[in-house]
Amino acid sequence: MTIGDAGTSSAGPVADQGRLRVDTRQTGGAVVCTLVGELDLDSLTPARAALDEAVGSGPAQLVVDLAGVQFCDSSGLNLLLQTRLAAQAADVPLALVSLVPQVARVFEITGAESVFSIHASVDEAFAAR
Repeated sequence: MTIGDAGTSSAGPVADQGRLRVDTRQTGGAVVCTLVGELDLDSLTPARAALDEAVGSGPAQLVVDLAGVQFCDSSGLNLLLQTRLAAQAADVPLALVSLVPQVARVFEITGAESVFSIHASVDEAFAAR
């Protein structure tokens, strides 16, 4: 883990399994998990590990940045729903940010958008906390 400017610490890439990269960083008590690639059945392992670890660390807030996720299937959505339940049980506020249109559509079609706190950016999620 390295400490960066402005009180930001970063664990660096948690995993890179071909189609999905997961980066986790800490910023002032919050944890930001950035997912890049495809969030589907084949890539759940690194995403699940990072999100479980983030919730387990007891941050003031967990923000999942989905700007780099170009595809999300039902297993990816289910993982995010499970993470939401785990975060609620641990009293950790969870926000999703920067959903690209095709991922936002999955949330809209399934009604999942109504159970998540969704914001345009990490900064907006921090401000809403």
